[in-house]
Amino acid sequence: MVSISAEKINAIQAIFSRKKAVIGVIHCDPFPGTPKYNGKSINDIIERALRDADNYISGGVHGLIIENHGDIPFSKPEDIGPETSALMAVITDRIRTRFDVPLGINVLANAAIPALATALSGGADFVRVNQWANAYIANEGFIEGAAAKALRYRSLLRAEHIRVFADSHVKHGSHAIVADRSIKELTRDVDFFEADAVIATGQRTGDSATLSEIDEIRSATELPLLVGSGVTPENVGEILSRTQGVIVASALKVNGVWWNDVELARVKHFMEAARTVLEAE
Repeated sequence: MVSISAEKINAIQAIFSRKKAVIGVIHCDPFPGTPKYNGKSINDIIERALRDADNYISGGVHGLIIENHGDIPFSKPEDIGPETSALMAVITDRIRTRFDVPLGINVLANAAIPALATALSGGADFVRVNQWANAYIANEGFIEGAAAKALRYRSLLRAEHIRVFADSHVKHGSHAIVADRSIKELTRDVDFFEADAVIATGQRTGDSATLSEIDEIRSATELPLLVGSGVTPENVGEILSRTQGVIVASALKVNGVWWNDVELARVKHFMEAARTVLEAE
């Protein structure tokens, strides 16, 4: 495979000190100022996130992504207020202090600069940015790739240690704008624009990327590859055998529903299903 960008340190190995990682997602409750916020106290929002983190870590996952998933419908990056980054940074710091595990930040929708600010302030190791290169039509409207502005902002902060995990062919939208280009080429663009890891997803939260799509993305880049949705105890072994990690949430929640609490028994069951592949590192 011909290199697309300068050789990078393997982000999974560097962050997690292992070849393959299982990353749980904390879907935070709605934040103040968002449509579904019901007056819940800041302390209660933080405590719910800490309980979910505890169940994930007690169940054996290797790291966490903190996400403002309760803020539906998501705003475009330029419409997200500073209160979102402020609260996410506090939550991140509390989780980091209590559990001392690798942490990532995803500020929805596609808010790479607020995510980097949160990660630096809260002590996180990486950010997830869903649309890093090119553009697509999302639920929020037209979303442009964030790479150019985000990397300049990261440089301004002297925060190059915060790595970027970027989606290829991101879920929840239409790729009609780039329909003349293959998933392989879109993945190469993410690599070329200096992402540190690539994420494959399905069509929406809870849907898995197909094995053929995973293999196509894998053939396009030497960056670590993760699957970021639809991973279950039934498919985790096959997916992990093809990738360097999985990002999982819905399958580990009560009744398998993303907005419910993380269920410790589900986390343990999932990690047991993944154990054979993880131990074969």
